[in-house]
Amino acid sequence: MDERVKKRALRLREDAKKSGYILNTDDEFVESLTEGLLNNNDRYGIESCPCRRFSGEKEDNYDIICPCDYRDADLAEYGACYCALYVSKPENSDVQIQVPERRPSLEERRSRKAKTGSIQPGTLPHPVHRCKVCGYLCAADNPPRVCPICKAGSERFERFF
Repeated sequence: MDERVKKRALRLREDAKKSGYILNTDDEFVESLTEGLLNNNDRYGIESCPCRRFSGEKEDNYDIICPCDYRDADLAEYGACYCALYVSKPENSDVQIQVPERRPSLEERRSRKAKTGSIQPGTLPHPVHRCKVCGYLCAADNPPRVCPICKAGSERFERFF
């Protein structure tokens, strides 16, 4: 395996551990997904999930920068994220968990983005949290444990509206 992939996979494991997460225990699987992340970074300029289709412009895909916006909900409900890179417990690495796709279509994402200028507090199905370090916004019940853009911890998020 490429040295760059091995180094990035090691950093992913270290970052996951520091953030209280667990990566899949299958090293070959993790290296394969890591290679996909690096390939996507080379192609698109962001480490987008290799298990999801990159569509539209770069800005249309910020929700799938690994770790993606859907990881926490997937882990809570299914014990693994969509691509199974993150698991809630080591035993889930050996299980074939089918996690349904939570990501809205490109049209839905663009429609939501177009409406953001007119969104009023309390009209979204989830509160919006803002990373105080980089400004990343996340509409979810809770902020992510780690900002997918700048890697700041959840304590660096504030309730935006």
